[in-house]
Amino acid sequence: MNRIAIIGAGVSGLTMGRLLATHASVTVFESDSRPGGLIKCARVDGNLFHTCGGHVFNTRREDVLDFFWGIFDRDRDFVKADRNSVVKMPDGAEIPYPIENHAYMLDDDTLRAVIADVAGMRAAGSEPANFEEFLRKQFGDTLYRLYFGPYNRKVWRRDLSDVPLSWLEGKLPMPAPEEILYNNIRRVKEKAFVHSSFYYERQGGSQFIADTLAEGLDLRCSSPVSRLDRQADGGWLVDGERFDAVVFCGNVKDLPGMLSGVDIEGFTQYIDRLESHGTTAVFCDIDPNPYSWIYLPDSSYDAHRVICTGNFSRTNNAPGRMTATIEFTDSISRDEIVRQLPYIPFSPRYITHCYNPYTYPIQHADTRSMISALSDRLAASGLYLTGRFALWEYFNMDVAMASALSLAPTVVRGL
Repeated sequence: MNRIAIIGAGVSGLTMGRLLATHASVTVFESDSRPGGLIKCARVDGNLFHTCGGHVFNTRREDVLDFFWGIFDRDRDFVKADRNSVVKMPDGAEIPYPIENHAYMLDDDTLRAVIADVAGMRAAGSEPANFEEFLRKQFGDTLYRLYFGPYNRKVWRRDLSDVPLSWLEGKLPMPAPEEILYNNIRRVKEKAFVHSSFYYERQGGSQFIADTLAEGLDLRCSSPVSRLDRQADGGWLVDGERFDAVVFCGNVKDLPGMLSGVDIEGFTQYIDRLESHGTTAVFCDIDPNPYSWIYLPDSSYDAHRVICTGNFSRTNNAPGRMTATIEFTDSISRDEIVRQLPYIPFSPRYITHCYNPYTYPIQHADTRSMISALSDRLAASGLYLTGRFALWEYFNMDVAMASALSLAPTVVRGL
């Protein structure tokens, strides 16, 4: 059989492995000691720690649903939950998410300002050119000042006018002005936004997804790849081992130092300039609460959200405990974490933390066109890119699967 090497055993690599294994002999190389990438979990004193965020499954894509439920047993393996999320305001008020549908819970003066903003949104004007302009045009200056601005500045750690719109599709609710007013007057609970309901694993969190996808694959953990050598006859040597094609699901910034036999010199400077943020996931005991996500626009501390994974499944907590993951953008020391925790809602108590150096890719206006051109150049040589940091896209789990589903037939045709 033809042999395919897959570099990286995150969601994208494991999905590709599943899809290609019926067409070729597939080997998945993973630098870590276990699969999962950003969806890895660990048990700490009997509690489940999502080491990067808190991943759940939902999608509107029929091909992803067919793929996913063709592997997993929905009733046996998962529970379904409605998203119960709030914005915790600096004054302590808890405004249900999405905040624009619950403006009626704000004080009278603020509500009047929101209504005035929304009423003027149909005024003629240019299309937004950046993320800040989008947020102001979509939700109004008042909600931008109260929530969207301070929250997203915590996440992106930069002027939001410097953040392009290319990453945005499917990531935020985009109601029309009349919808915002109607939902407030009728007090409608919006169910159209991303992950308004979701599936979550009964046991093991998202590590269960990674481990199940890995079953039956030739998965080589603790096996970082350092060399990809294109051969004159069209094959590839992966650290000296022969393959007919390679699917790269790692970090595109590593490619220039690994690659031989394919000229990408025209891309290397741009690749080197690509920017991203990491995250520090802080695992804590937390006071009991009914929420799934708690969004934190308060600028008196750096954390931007609490992910109440202890509420996702009873098996995530040791007896008598309630746990959650608190997310900070970029690296933060344990001393600084402990200093800030008393200011964060629901009295989080430190258990452990994990820093992930690559979590949020930052796109610029020409990032997609550059990555697309690079991807085409490599595909012509039998090396294919997919995954969040291979394509420098802010993929959720389902979109990573969708990208792999779209690419797999091309890889098979190229054999």
